Amino acid sequence: MRVAIVHEWLDSYAGSERVLEQMLAVLPEADLFALVDFLPPARRAFLRGKRPRTSFLQKLPLARRGFRKYLALMPLAVEQFDLTGYDLVISSNHAIAKGATTGPDQLHLCMCYSPMRYVWDLYHEYLSASGLTRGPKSWAARVVLHYLRQWDVRASSGVDAYVAISRFIAERIRKVYRRRSEVIYPPVDVERFSLRTIKEDFYLAASRLAPYKRIDLIVQAFAAMASRRLVVIGSGPQEAEIRRLARRAGNVEVLGYQSDEALADHLQRARGFVFAAREDFGILPVEAQACGTGVIAFGRGGATETVIADRTGVFFDEQTPEAVRAAVERYERFGDELSPLEMRKNAERFGVERFRREFREYVDRKVRAFERRRMRGS
Repeated sequence: MRVAIVHEWLDSYAGSERVLEQMLAVLPEADLFALVDFLPPARRAFLRGKRPRTSFLQKLPLARRGFRKYLALMPLAVEQFDLTGYDLVISSNHAIAKGATTGPDQLHLCMCYSPMRYVWDLYHEYLSASGLTRGPKSWAARVVLHYLRQWDVRASSGVDAYVAISRFIAERIRKVYRRRSEVIYPPVDVERFSLRTIKEDFYLAASRLAPYKRIDLIVQAFAAMASRRLVVIGSGPQEAEIRRLARRAGNVEVLGYQSDEALADHLQRARGFVFAAREDFGILPVEAQACGTGVIAFGRGGATETVIADRTGVFFDEQTPEAVRAAVERYERFGDELSPLEMRKNAERFGVERFRREFREYVDRKVRAFERRRMRGS
């Protein structure tokens, strides 16, 4: 079979790229397509030597620094990929990739990280965070997002079968596209982390510092707990605000961007990992458990599928500083009774080899079923 993998864009090594890395390991013969490729040389190893074929967006003015500003052109760009020579097309999708055009004799499988968030459930949050709640620019943005919403539903019908990265995303796919999906949890490289049972007296929060990650809630919660120390790792558009809140709190240290090695070291040493976002899956809570570090998480989204309540962590029910503070205090009361060994064992359920096996089996099964349907049709 000739196989093509269509990925959205390549500018960093984040969650979807970790999945892409393992898909390429399972399907080394696949050709790779991406709307743009701006990966620096030092971050390209996960592509296993592949050079993706890119779209016309690659050459547009200022694309390297601001390709996301061309969002309205992305549906057109992905439709220009000529995939006619491929038997199997796999889209690696959280926005546009599933819109790749395929024919009736091609099997199109979609690894779906989420339906396009900014046109569906995060629509109003996106407008607010972008300063687009009123005025001419707001109405222009709303028109573009309305068009993208219509295109998104239409493009979803060209997919033969969906893989969701969590039950939470499977429900989103059902709600938005009215399609069923199978769940294959993303690969987490738990072997990169060592179990440590002796912890230090600080809590850790780590993520991209963007509004929907809700790091501000965590900092505000610790500001009201002077005896507790919080370390924040990450960078992003909300970094200046987070640093301002941290200075006011006095017991919060913001380290900014840190290497993977430094992050792993903090995860191993932290008394607990605090996670306030409603994530589609959430790799960091799994990595924390791989270190034997308990998780204090918002009880919605993917965290409810990776953290075992009162065994590998605790949940809070509202995204408020008060709820975070109450959960930390509860964790303080019985956190020492949690078993780091059980945390590690739980994290190992999401390992890389498990993903490769499940993904390989899924693709083989779907290809066999597709070929049987074609034979019956002929």
